[in-house]
Amino acid sequence: MTEDKVLGLDWGSKRIGIAISDGDRTVALGRETYPREDLEDDVRYIKELASKEGVGLIVLGMPYHLDGGEGELAEAVKDFKEALEAETSVPVETVDERLTSSEAERVMLESDLSRKDRKQHRDKLAATLILQRYLDKA
Repeated sequence: MTEDKVLGLDWGSKRIGIAISDGDRTVALGRETYPREDLEDDVRYIKELASKEGVGLIVLGMPYHLDGGEGELAEAVKDFKEALEAETSVPVETVDERLTSSEAERVMLESDLSRKDRKQHRDKLAATLILQRYLDKA
């Protein structure tokens, strides 16, 4: 299996949204959201997923404030990034994820999804948007 795919992650305090590119790195495909447990289990899950899917790069959304500053959540994402890098040989890049959650919400509202369905799909769609933006710029 070639390691051509890119794994996109939208890290949150309760869930991790997941998307994986196609082998040509042109299209981001949303996957099931992972309910967070603890750092060790979260890293193990992502490491196994990356190995199973033939991932050659992990793209992790960095939650900057609108003014470009970093808050508490950004520190937690950095900790997650460091743990991933320590446990896997797959490179991890962070990308600006500002406004992806609100964009995901807008897309779902336009799709007329119920509140329950929006909550269920928000993280997966945010991860897909993060990854697709990265793929479009690469």
